[in-house]
Amino acid sequence: MNKAVIAPDSFKGTMSSMEVCEIMGGAFSKIMPETETVKIPAADGGEGTAEAFLYAVGGKKVCAKTKNPLFEDIQAYYAILRDKKTAVIETAAASGLTLIETKKSPLEASTYGTGLLIKDALDKGCDKIILGLGGSATNDGGAGIITALGAKLADENGSETAPSNRGLGQLRHIDGSELDKRLKNCGFVVACDVENVLCGPFGAARVFGPQKGADEKTVEVLDANLSKYADALHKQTGRDIKNIPGTGAAGGILASLLCFPEFFKCEIRSGIDIILDAAGFDEAIKDADIVFSGEGRFDSQSLYGKAVSGIAKRAKKQNKPVIVIAGSAGKYGDEIYDLGISAVFTACSGLYSDFDELKGMCREDLYKTAENVLRALTCRTRFFRC
Repeated sequence: MNKAVIAPDSFKGTMSSMEVCEIMGGAFSKIMPETETVKIPAADGGEGTAEAFLYAVGGKKVCAKTKNPLFEDIQAYYAILRDKKTAVIETAAASGLTLIETKKSPLEASTYGTGLLIKDALDKGCDKIILGLGGSATNDGGAGIITALGAKLADENGSETAPSNRGLGQLRHIDGSELDKRLKNCGFVVACDVENVLCGPFGAARVFGPQKGADEKTVEVLDANLSKYADALHKQTGRDIKNIPGTGAAGGILASLLCFPEFFKCEIRSGIDIILDAAGFDEAIKDADIVFSGEGRFDSQSLYGKAVSGIAKRAKKQNKPVIVIAGSAGKYGDEIYDLGISAVFTACSGLYSDFDELKGMCREDLYKTAENVLRALTCRTRFFRC
């Protein structure tokens, strides 16, 4: 084996995609030291997207004061790329579920902090925003973002309403006339890898609400409030966004952006495709013998817009085998092999008593698994052929 491309997603909550690259690369150095390894940290628009862009094209991290989903002061970072005009902002950075993991509150959570990061990027002269949708704790339809950027939300008495899902239930009036005028000269590339609509059985609340802490009753409230918000946007802007694919991502952020096209000129693209294009993935694998990828948990959902599926599809076009090493795995069928994945391995033994213990051992487990996979690939028997 002369060349391997290592292109994993992050293992959420434990290891960044760059860490995973280094660990897998270390296993190659030990077992197949003669193999050239090319590392491409990947992301699908969620956690790790900014870091992946910085590795691919260069730039710098920018730390800014903002708000978490419950309006508490935090510091969050985004990336400004080498051209000094393009910012990469992850919804997860200020509005992410991991920021309030122990106090999930889907009715109160807001994307206001993400809006503040966009404002900070405008302050620093950026005129292009790559906005990654993923990992959010919110169901506010993007109301928090547009409020942070100057929009006014009011109830039937003209009083200001909170830019949260609960606030959407009281909303009657939306005024976007005071949105930051600099937005008119800014382009948005929205990294969105789901096709869920805003409301209904396949909408933001019913599909993603439970993982954000919503029980069955709360899901019903979340969905009803998003529907009211869509109606208010329709009345105010003339745009009906309830059934547009992608508006269910990250708690409905696109619902707000698409209703104010004068301010948000949005190009919607697959998050993993944006990353792979920037990193020159297709060119990198042309002379590669194998591709290694991975993510925290692999299951049938990994086939729908996630980083691993995007990598496998591209690799299949060039007839390159793809080995996936995941932290853990759920149910999946033979369709993964049709997609282009050759084999899936799990790094976690499942014997840990709690997450802290798992987190402490995850790097060693990943290294050992990668090492064992490579040892198997080096066996020149009729059962294992490279």
